[in-house]
This record gives sequence, structure tokens and C-alpha cells, in this order.
Amino acid sequence: MAGSTPNRGGAFDRIGAASPWRAALGTLARDRSAMAGLAILAALALVALAAPYVAPYDPRAQPDIVALKNLPPTLAHPLGTDQFSRDVLSRIIFGSRVSLSVAFLSVIVAATVGTGYGAIAGYVGGKLDGLMMRIVDALLSIPRVLLLIAIATLWNGFALTGLVLLLGLTGWFGVSRLVRTLVLSAREDEFVTAARALGASHTRILIHHILPQVISPVLVAATLAIGNVIVIEAGLTFLGMGVPPPSASWGSIFYDGKDVVGTAWWISISAGVALVITVLAVNLVADGLREALNARQLPAR
Repeated sequence: MAGSTPNRGGAFDRIGAASPWRAALGTLARDRSAMAGLAILAALALVALAAPYVAPYDPRAQPDIVALKNLPPTLAHPLGTDQFSRDVLSRIIFGSRVSLSVAFLSVIVAATVGTGYGAIAGYVGGKLDGLMMRIVDALLSIPRVLLLIAIATLWNGFALTGLVLLLGLTGWFGVSRLVRTLVLSAREDEFVTAARALGASHTRILIHHILPQVISPVLVAATLAIGNVIVIEAGLTFLGMGVPPPSASWGSIFYDGKDVVGTAWWISISAGVALVITVLAVNLVADGLREALNARQLPAR
């Protein structure tokens, strides 16, 4: 009987460590707005993944550029056609693949780089911290959109991989400042002092004891950034500096309809509605995450 006590205690410890995360998920699940946003995003993701099977037409097909151009919405073409006789609904569906994947991957890049940079600056401190933060301040002083336009102009356009890296490597500055502030506070906690006294290496302390404390704020910031990046990517593509043709993205669809807004309004309106719904859903999920993760202090693991 006595030998079973440590195992039972270890099980209770694991339950106790996991329960705040379960409580946070429960809080999120009770948030109707967040769940509505999550349902919309899940539906968009499923449609994007199944685009070849869901889209009624090939998004690049131009069956009859004279007879079928700028057709209004009909049963055959629920969102009409554009000036090249391409089906707008099919292009919206395939465009969701590009817009969502570019936004998601670039945010992963930005969150990874920003977390690593901010964690090193906050943990090391001193002159290195001051130098690293002054670099971030200098980068933050440059408007991101202008920086993106300047780089895109110099390189004369990007492939999708280049666009993901460009958006990711210009979006980590704010995350690094957030992580640095949190690490500065966490490195003075008692459990960090205890780990240091027990001989834990700096790498182990940073990875296993400090970085888990910054997961929830970074998660919220990254979720909010997805909506922002979707809009930025659409803007760059609208300006001819984003997703290269003939690939469909919501920005390129909006561009296709800019000259015929008065006569073929459904082209630009469809892309605009897709953008608004997606960004709104992302913001609803981010707000729900912020409320759920702030409700309890999540433990280090």
C-alpha cells in the first residue's frame, strides 16, 4: 500500500497540471461567438482542402471569353463569371487555399522567430538585450506595408514560398517585444531560481521552465495576426506584388473586378465578403482565446 502512494500522487499532479488547460478549453467552448468563428474557420479550411472536389469548374478555365464573360449570378454560376469567363465561385474556393495557407504559414514563421528572439533578449538581459531591442525599435519604426511594398518592388514579385517568408520575416517584431517582457518577469520566479540552484542549464531553464509561460499570449497574438496577414496578402496581390498569376487568391479576384464594379459588381463583392467573413471569424476566435486563457494562469510544464 505504501509503495502505491507516489504513483497516485504523480497521477494527481498530472491531472492538476492538465486541468487549467481543460478549464480554459471549457471556457472557450462556452463562448458562442468564439465557437461560431471557429466553425466558420473550420468550414473554410475544409472547403480549401477539398477545393478540387468542391469547386464546380476549373478556376483557370476560360470556356468562352466572348459569350460567357461577366455573366451575373445564375444556377450554373452562383457567383457569376469574370471578364475572362472564369467561374468566380471556383476562384473564390481555390483562392481560399492560397490566402489561408499563406497567412497560416507566415504567422508560424513570425511567431517562431519572434519568440526565439524575444526569449533570448529577455533571458540574457544586459547590453545584449538593449541592443536587440533597439534593433526591434528601428524595425517597428518602418510601416510594415511600406516595407513590404519596397521589398516586393526590389525583387519584382515572389513565388508563394517567398511571399510566406516575406510576410513572416516582417511580422515578428511585436511578438518579440511581448515575449521579451514576459521572459524578463518569468526569469525571476522562484521555480526558475530553484532550477538554477539545482544545476539546470540555461537552455533547459529557458525551454522547459520559462517558454511555457509565454505560450498563451503568443497564441492569442498569432491568432490575431492571421486576420491581419490575410488582409495584407490580399492588398499586395491587388497591387500586383503578391500571389503571382494565374493562381487565384482573394486579392487577385478583387483586382479582376476593379474596372467593372458598376456592371459586374459580383466579382469584387464576392472576394470582399470572403475577406470580411474570414477576418471576422479569426477575430472572434482570438477574442475567445484571450478571455479563456486570461481566466486562469496556465502552468509551466
